[in-house]
Amino acid sequence: MAKIKKEIKINTAYPSVYDLREKAKKKIPPFAFEYLDGGCNEDVNLNKNTKELRDVELMPYYLSEHTGSDMRTELFGHTYDAPFGIAPVGLQGLVWPNSPEILAKAAFEHNVPFILSTVTTSSIERIAELSEGQSWFQLYHPTENRLRDHIINRAAAVECPVLVILCDVPTFGFRPRDIRNGLAMPPKMSVNNIVQVLGKPEWAIKTLINGQPGFENLKPYMPKNLDLKQLGKFMDQTFSGRLNEEKIKPIRDMWKGKLVLKGVANEADAEKAVRLGIDGIIVSNHGGRQLDAGESSIKPLTRIAEKYGDKLTVMMDSGLRSGPDIARALASGAKFTFMGRSFMYGVGALGNNGGDHTISLIKTELQQLMEQICCAEVKDFPRHLIKQ
Repeated sequence: MAKIKKEIKINTAYPSVYDLREKAKKKIPPFAFEYLDGGCNEDVNLNKNTKELRDVELMPYYLSEHTGSDMRTELFGHTYDAPFGIAPVGLQGLVWPNSPEILAKAAFEHNVPFILSTVTTSSIERIAELSEGQSWFQLYHPTENRLRDHIINRAAAVECPVLVILCDVPTFGFRPRDIRNGLAMPPKMSVNNIVQVLGKPEWAIKTLINGQPGFENLKPYMPKNLDLKQLGKFMDQTFSGRLNEEKIKPIRDMWKGKLVLKGVANEADAEKAVRLGIDGIIVSNHGGRQLDAGESSIKPLTRIAEKYGDKLTVMMDSGLRSGPDIARALASGAKFTFMGRSFMYGVGALGNNGGDHTISLIKTELQQLMEQICCAEVKDFPRHLIKQ
């Protein structure tokens, strides 16, 4: 039975992601908002991501025979209603209570992909239930093969269509805000943080109702009653984000669905992904949260898409905030895009309605842009690129 297309409705008080961000900032305790909003070190790459993406310009063809624009996009055998999805974000329930469930449900209703992080605050099984098995899962690589295999088998058991392997966190990024706020591992709740919570009553009440957020995916493997210091030690001992070809090969052999490598930032790693039989890559610098001295994501995207776009599916995240940003990435060679912060701003601003509103808003922006430049289909975006 065909799924009914979601009606597009937006809250006209928040007609941009920047409006949502400002509202979310007023409702979320600063320690949690800064975890979401910030980058690493001096935020150089965080800011470069969006700035350099917005240097990309598009050419309109006003006198073409244009009869309408269709943003539907085929990806890994599924036709999505738009060429963007919701990127994985860790500790989502800390930023806004119940946010992974809100976003997974909205993504399913809008027929766009939602990627669940290993270290977020809802389980594989719960998100699969809400999305009828349509959500993707991002694996943060465990140190033990037994644990790796068990997590992958859980994703397979709920018929997750796409497994995403994270490759750009060989070490934890140096994030001064999180260190100052006690959100480095092990985390701690300072007097200052408690005062911040008291100043955000809606967040505090919803957190009480939904319960203290935890690593729901990891509960089956965690000793009970860990204090915060023990939790930090457990995380350090259990996960190692450092990947190489030998670690990826058994995952490729084990996983029967589509396999995506997230965090690719150069042609050499893209070439290895092709050699390993990876189905797709997400060109990303982790939202500017890992390497302040690196390139913005749009720079390697253009090179990688040109060289490897016919060998595997090239996608992008990091720095995208709007429909025009998605268009810029698609014109530069991406076949699909993902955003994390934009949707979390939406949930922080509007709670249960935030996912629906933000997806609707970005769909509306992208549809308007496609009509404006006379772009009939997503695959036609590259012909509108003005090359520098």
